[in-house]
Amino acid sequence: MKNPDFNGLSAMFINCTLKKFPDKSHTQALMDVSEGIMEREGVKTENIRFIDHDIATGIQPDMTENGWETDKWPELFKKIIAADILVIGSPIWLGERSSMATKLVERLYAMSAVLNDEGQSKFYGRVGGCIITGNEDGVKHVSMGLLYSLQHLGYSIPPQADCGWLGKIGPGPSYLDEGSDAENSDFTNKNTTFMTYNLLHLAKMLKDNGGYSNYGNDRNAWKDGERWEFQKPKAKL
Repeated sequence: MKNPDFNGLSAMFINCTLKKFPDKSHTQALMDVSEGIMEREGVKTENIRFIDHDIATGIQPDMTENGWETDKWPELFKKIIAADILVIGSPIWLGERSSMATKLVERLYAMSAVLNDEGQSKFYGRVGGCIITGNEDGVKHVSMGLLYSLQHLGYSIPPQADCGWLGKIGPGPSYLDEGSDAENSDFTNKNTTFMTYNLLHLAKMLKDNGGYSNYGNDRNAWKDGERWEFQKPKAKL
């Protein structure tokens, strides 16, 4: 089988660590592995820390219209929506994703009413995944919540769209710490590689086919009365 050509794809990596740059981020280290694969495959990437941007809290597209003095979200959203792939990175705190990851999801949700030219969510035709690190249980739990949120908004989720690394349960070395031996974890390295390529494969398929057909999912058409083959359930006696 001929190797696919991923040139022309783009990816946005958003690290939802609680640490501002340049403080060491264990999540960033694992995200760098995935990003490195994409770059070597010819994909254009950008990597940011969400906490470094002056993003207001809320679920409106621009919170300066709702009492906030500043909100850099509209500027950041332009970069997010321009990318074919969105990868969210998060550490685990008390078994949950970080507060920054929740804030990012909330701001993405604020854009759920924005439609593309086909009357679909603006997120249609784009692919999402997540990268999780910690030294407690929670990779699958955090991934489950993030991936559900992304698909609900309109992102497409390929098989095995998450990866992570956990140190010893309880106090112990994190991904970058001496003694963790994280770079030699075959399980993490395999999952990170598979996740990355699955994101690329699906993004390429969607881009090559112009996204999804709007037959049966055009919000504007529904508003105008189109129902395709939908029929209301018959009332039960």
